[in-house]
Amino acid sequence: MHQPLSAALVLSLLIGAVPPAQAQSPVVSLMAKKVAERYQKSTCDQLWAARSERRGSQEQRVFEMLSDEPQMRQAFFDQIAGPVMNKLFICGMIP
Repeated sequence: MHQPLSAALVLSLLIGAVPPAQAQSPVVSLMAKKVAERYQKSTCDQLWAARSERRGSQEQRVFEMLSDEPQMRQAFFDQIAGPVMNKLFICGMIP
């Protein structure tokens, strides 16, 4: 089985060269859909293993972008919160 992509890496691949200020709601929706699907399809063991990985430079760039763009971050979190939190709960990664 393949290693799941980290959320930040998925974001960086989907965003490409689109500056955060120009990112539109469909882009955020697509990013959120991919991240939610990743969590839903990953096994708990895969998620535990990915948790200990360090961020790469692309992942760090996406993390910083979401940190700098509160509206994009909120739209993204609104869409992934349910599926991701449910999987993390099932895997015992949150109380």
